[in-house]
Amino acid sequence: MSDTRVTGWVGWAWFASILLFIGAAIDLFYGFMAIFGPDTAYFVGKEALVSFNLQAWGWWSVIIGVLLLLAGVFLIRGALWARIFAVVIAALNAVTQLMSLPAQPWWSIVMVTVDILVIYAVTVHGRELRSLSHS
Repeated sequence: MSDTRVTGWVGWAWFASILLFIGAAIDLFYGFMAIFGPDTAYFVGKEALVSFNLQAWGWWSVIIGVLLLLAGVFLIRGALWARIFAVVIAALNAVTQLMSLPAQPWWSIVMVTVDILVIYAVTVHGRELRSLSHS
């Protein structure tokens, strides 16, 4: 029996899972674009990615996307390790997005904000998600 009271705030943890799924889809899309279409208008003439191997950056985005997807799936289960994993992957994604800030400033700011919302939801309201999964 869990001593954690479930409130309406548990929706934040579900919200974090959904944001992780969306972030995963975007990172996977972005990664595959960089791998298979590095010469597209989306990447040509951007300042920040010039110093990076664009295809390596694409593979990194795909890896982060898969990890975000896994974090979202496991977060719904509510285990403590899944909450920790979700926070670590969201923080790693935020750092990755900051590295592309000069190339895609608005997009990077949006994604960092999404990652911060995930971290907030999981750290503040994640315990309630665990109590739901054990009901």
